[in-house]
Amino acid sequence: MVLGIKGVWLRRRWVVGLVAIAATAIAAVPVFSPPAARSVAGFLGKWAERLSPAHSDHDPHERLPQDPEEHGDAIELSDQALKNIAFEPYTVRLTEFVRRISIPGMIAERPGRSQLQVAAPITGIVTKINVMEGAAVEPGTPLFELRLMHEELVTVQADFVRAAETLEVVRSELRRLQSAEEGVIAGRRILEQQYEERKLEAELRAGRQALLLHGLSPSQIDEILTQGKLFQVQTVSAPAHEHNRGDCQADHLFHVQSLPVKIGQLVEVGQVLCVLADHCELFVEGRAFEDDLAALRRAEQNDWDVSATLTGGERGEAGIEGLKVLYLADRVDEPSRTFRFYLRLPNRIEQEWRTETGLRFIDWRYKPGQRLELNVPVERWENRIVLPAQAVVRDGAECYVYRQEGARFERVAVHVEYQDRHSAVIAADGALSPGEVVAAGGAFPIHLALKNRSGAAMDPHAGHNH
Repeated sequence: MVLGIKGVWLRRRWVVGLVAIAATAIAAVPVFSPPAARSVAGFLGKWAERLSPAHSDHDPHERLPQDPEEHGDAIELSDQALKNIAFEPYTVRLTEFVRRISIPGMIAERPGRSQLQVAAPITGIVTKINVMEGAAVEPGTPLFELRLMHEELVTVQADFVRAAETLEVVRSELRRLQSAEEGVIAGRRILEQQYEERKLEAELRAGRQALLLHGLSPSQIDEILTQGKLFQVQTVSAPAHEHNRGDCQADHLFHVQSLPVKIGQLVEVGQVLCVLADHCELFVEGRAFEDDLAALRRAEQNDWDVSATLTGGERGEAGIEGLKVLYLADRVDEPSRTFRFYLRLPNRIEQEWRTETGLRFIDWRYKPGQRLELNVPVERWENRIVLPAQAVVRDGAECYVYRQEGARFERVAVHVEYQDRHSAVIAADGALSPGEVVAAGGAFPIHLALKNRSGAAMDPHAGHNH
């Protein structure tokens, strides 16, 4: 044993001597430039220092620590290089991972809620249109004016006015009879006038109800009574909000979705004058296969949040979070073998403006017909290392991430338990620890640079998913 240790020490001493002689010779040879000679000499000097007996306190059989750079597992990049590869750091941490399945979807209007048809309450001619298609209107805003052409409504108004005037005459006569001295006027005459008064009052009540059914408002009927003139023009206004439906509670604007009439057109009772759209809340209609039914039921029962991403949105646009499954359809579409399910989508106004003529326009954030990708949760995993998918580089059977230490990036082999388009779940086997920083953006260019430096041929598309 003593002889073995002595042999190792002699060999180390012999190597130190050779390294020192080589360093001195290189520094003296004029072929090398002074900077290069100093660099090579410094390198050999460091090795001589490491091999010297002063630094050999460890066991001679112990293996020296290996530098990752010596084996092609690390690389240093400048600040300019990091900008060129769009480097983005990501701090490793333990978190909950939700495994999801992707299902196509589309934004749709709510049946019976999103569209309001404004119909003509009477037969008449359109004399005025106060809005245009696409314009925003508040509840109660006057939309149209119609000149009455309905014979029945004219008759009802005339009878109503006639009954009101006759009632006034009867009441005047009754007051005159009641003011006379007792015995001068027979009591039977007074009773006849009282019966006539009650009869006319009943006719007025019936006439008022008939006018209300024809679309006149109480204020318009009172105006007919006070002025004694037939109502000739009917104003049609936007309906009021219904706040008892459990959706949008605050008042908001409608917008004119379609306007099929024009000035001078004769419209019948019940004919559609315009269609108002109420997009304060919409539906997301998803289409899933029968195999996804169990996952959707689980998400609905557990009240899990569903996220969505607009397929035609701008790059980097935030997704839609916090959606809830409202209900599943009661049938499967036979040709496609898919079934529909629906989620509520609260909407908001992105911008609003007015024209010089006073017309208002609004732009809703979400619009019917937009396509989405729904991410429905399937199961939840606790305390997992979850990285962005682009942080993992696949090279054959190996998967790597690049751990950052300043400007230095070290390649670390990891075991990927699960990966989708957005995330990768890394096994907590000690390869990575919480708090360490890895390259999320730019990991694949770093991998290419490391491979090119080592001189290994590489497919430029390997480990990179488009």
